[in-house]
Amino acid sequence: MSNYLDTTHDVYKQAALTPDVGLCCTTNPIWELPGLKIPKIMQEMNYGCGSTVHARDLSNNPKMLYVGVGGGMELLQFSYFNREKDGVVGIDVVDEMLEASRKNFKEAETLNPWFKSEFVDLRKGDALNLPVQDNSIDVAAQNCLFNIFKEEDLKKAIAEMFRVLKPHGRLVMSDPTCEQPMSESLRNDDRLRALCLSGSLPIKDYVTMLTDAGFGTIEIRARKPYRILSPKHYETDELIYIESIEVAAIKDPMPADGPCIFTGKAAIYFGDDDFFDDNAGHILIKNQPLAVCDKTADNLAALNRDDIFISESTYHYDGGGCC
Repeated sequence: MSNYLDTTHDVYKQAALTPDVGLCCTTNPIWELPGLKIPKIMQEMNYGCGSTVHARDLSNNPKMLYVGVGGGMELLQFSYFNREKDGVVGIDVVDEMLEASRKNFKEAETLNPWFKSEFVDLRKGDALNLPVQDNSIDVAAQNCLFNIFKEEDLKKAIAEMFRVLKPHGRLVMSDPTCEQPMSESLRNDDRLRALCLSGSLPIKDYVTMLTDAGFGTIEIRARKPYRILSPKHYETDELIYIESIEVAAIKDPMPADGPCIFTGKAAIYFGDDDFFDDNAGHILIKNQPLAVCDKTADNLAALNRDDIFISESTYHYDGGGCC
């Protein structure tokens, strides 16, 4: 491992041995499904910046992969949707984190009669070289991990996720992002990178990394406040605002005219007819908003009609619509 990944390893080794409640935090509630009880220790070791568990991704007993296991909370949540032996694969490079998760799963068994530790296949492994077969995973996930990687390693990590996913499988992620430039001293601070701060990319760059890897559809599902880097506490001349973003990258074929990127835009037709057909696969029913990808939004706007409204990006997309 390079030096910055050595630092990351040490930070999360210590976080496994001594849970650090403030290491990451999110505005997401720790949600519990009917019959699902999450041990307190898992909540304390929830080292993420959002959630990667979405029920609409998890129908029909999907084979799941989670990289960077933390205390096992999201692995437990994923297991709720696939109660089969080795239905969920959890991978971590830190031995102590794997051991902590095994211990936490035993406690989860006492709280959840339906859960068995064998539902989760914990493996020692590296995000840059996943010990997983090609085209074998329906839903892969990572939470507050990829932002730690520098550019070349990030490309490798995304390519590995793409490799292991089945066609039309999805990579669900939560990571910090930042639209402001950061100084080189911040970018090169290994500990701040390990703490999910100085590796934050602008959303456009983050999405480009995914589409460059071959993902044909990108869904931006949430964008939330996360952290502040102030000149008083960090090497920066201005206050830096960091957000967390929840994204799904889907292994769809790449369209000939480029990827479909959903940033929460909608089109509304309000003309005299019952509907508007753009003859490109999009039918807008009168006065009913239709979620559209950015590419389709641009194409509709280019028609210069006075009876179609295109919303700004809300950076919140819950599915539906068409592209």
